[in-house]
Amino acid sequence: MSDIIYNLFDREVHPPYLSPDYKSTILRAPSKPLIPLKQSLSELSGPIFGDFNLGEFDHDLTKNAIVNGEPLGERIVVHGKVMNENGKPIPNTLIEIWQANAAGRYVHKVDQHAAPLDPNFLGAGRCMTDAEGNYKFYTIKPGAYPWGNHFNAWRPNHIHFSLFGANITNRLVTQMYFPGDPLLQYDPIFLGVPPKGRELLISSFDLSITEPSFALGYRFDFVLRGNNATPFEKQ
Repeated sequence: MSDIIYNLFDREVHPPYLSPDYKSTILRAPSKPLIPLKQSLSELSGPIFGDFNLGEFDHDLTKNAIVNGEPLGERIVVHGKVMNENGKPIPNTLIEIWQANAAGRYVHKVDQHAAPLDPNFLGAGRCMTDAEGNYKFYTIKPGAYPWGNHFNAWRPNHIHFSLFGANITNRLVTQMYFPGDPLLQYDPIFLGVPPKGRELLISSFDLSITEPSFALGYRFDFVLRGNNATPFEKQ
C-alpha cells in the first residue's frame, strides 16, 4: 500500500461541479454542500482489479472491429503509466477507452453528427496495466465534432479513459487531449478545469514509442491521488 496523502480533492487541479459555460453542469451540479464519507482501507489501498479475461485485440482499436478492411484515419499508439501520488506504479488496473472515429463520429445511436461511420472502427477498447503500471493502446486519432453547447461549438480531438479500482464500483473517468490543438482554447469542458490541472490532461508526443511507417506515439500518464493527481470527472 502507498504512503497515503490525504488530499482527496485539490480544487486548483480538478474541475468544479458547476461550470456555467459547460451548460449541462447547470442541471447536474449539486445544489447543496456535499457530505464527505470517510474512506476505508479498501479505497485507500487500491486499485488492484485482479485477473480479467481480455481478448487478443481488446487493446488494438485498429484491429478489434475489422469487417472488410483497415479503419480510416491516422494510426496512433497511446501509452503511459498508472501511478500513485508518490510515483509508484499501480499494476492490474483495468483501463477502458472510447472515442469518435477519424471523422468525429461515435458508434452510438444518439450521435447524429453528419459525418460517416467507419465499418471497421468501433471506437472502444480495454487493457490491463502490467506489473510496472504500464499500458498501451493502438487506435485511430479521433476527429473533432460539433456539439450543442453553444453557437459553433466543436469538441477538440480527445479520447475518453476509464480506470477501475478494486472492483467495478470504483471508477475514475477522464479525457486525454492532444498537444497543439487549436480548439482547446474554445472548449468549455477543457477550460472548466482550473489552469493548474489543464496541462495534466494533454498528452505529449513520444517519438520513442512511434512505430516507423505505422503509427505516431503519444504518452499519457495517470496519477490517482495527491496534489498532482490527474483531473477526473467524478471524485
